[in-house]
Amino acid sequence: MDFNLSEEQLMIQQAARDFAQNELLPGVIERDRDQKFPAEQVKKMGEMGLLGMMVDPKYGGAGMDSVSYVLAMEEIAKVDASAAVVMSVNNSLVCAGLEKFASEEQKVKYLTPLASGQVIGAFALSEPEAGSDATSQKTTAEDKGDYYLLNGIKNWITNGGTATYYIVIAQTDPEKKHKGINAFIVERGWEGFEVGLKEDKLGIRGSDTHSLIFNNVKVPKENRIGADGFGFNFAMAVLNGGRIGIASQALGIASGAYELALKYAKTRKAFKTEIINHQAIAFKLADMATQITAARMLCFKAACEKDAGKDISESGAMAKLYASQVAMDTTIEAVQIHGGYGYVKEYHVERLMRDAKITQIYEGTSEIQKIVISRSIAK
Repeated sequence: MDFNLSEEQLMIQQAARDFAQNELLPGVIERDRDQKFPAEQVKKMGEMGLLGMMVDPKYGGAGMDSVSYVLAMEEIAKVDASAAVVMSVNNSLVCAGLEKFASEEQKVKYLTPLASGQVIGAFALSEPEAGSDATSQKTTAEDKGDYYLLNGIKNWITNGGTATYYIVIAQTDPEKKHKGINAFIVERGWEGFEVGLKEDKLGIRGSDTHSLIFNNVKVPKENRIGADGFGFNFAMAVLNGGRIGIASQALGIASGAYELALKYAKTRKAFKTEIINHQAIAFKLADMATQITAARMLCFKAACEKDAGKDISESGAMAKLYASQVAMDTTIEAVQIHGGYGYVKEYHVERLMRDAKITQIYEGTSEIQKIVISRSIAK
């Protein structure tokens, strides 16, 4: 494996880093406090090509590789994990799924504006009683001939209140269980479709998380993705790729906290010397640097395998499992290194610690990742 980044990849990394520092850092504390969606910043991300990074340019995308995506995600998440999850969902769950599985008509109508950043999308799988157990869909899509009648509730939907297009997973034939599930493209504003209350969250508070309510929503037959009964396989395939995005987000949260802790340790003095000269602090930083590097390598491995067309169920799960744990461990230690200052919002690390936790939960909990990995190694 070549560990040297190409000139183009380095340029993408630098562009994302500059954007994060110049556009996302100002106001990030206030957006977290006020649960304010970074609408202006997300619009600029779209203009930069960050919302459809791996999509073919003929559909409005940037046509980049997955390693470039990991690099950009890390830089964005270092500063604002809320903006990073908007980027991850639009790239990994919405655009990637449409490009791979949607019809040509669906790609032209929906993928092009999503990949070019004109609008953003959402992926609606989770329900009040169907989170990790994605087979237990209670949202129904009744086949009415030339349309489906959609009824049900979706929970914890990222971009739920700001998306224009939604990929919704619903049960059409309960007797067939997971083989009776379908995926649909639903447009905001359709009659019977209502966005529920915004969630008041521990972390990623700038991210727009809502429940969605469907009451006899008519979905045209041409808005079903793939063949009848393909919905569950569609969702699992999309989530495999999505784990690279969340792993990269976790990596960014960890590396952002590490950089802040390192900078603080080099300037903060205790017992007549900078605290980095005390072994108790130096060893913490050494562990953090090592774990972050390992997490980055797992993200790169999964990204390279994805670009090579390989099955990434195992590598993606490993990257997400490990990177999310590193994010938690690193942010906790970053707060500890900052001491009392780490407990106040001004120094950023307390926010990163709150943001880190969700990476162990959404797009498959750590426990689900272990199931995926154990099944893979048992084959």
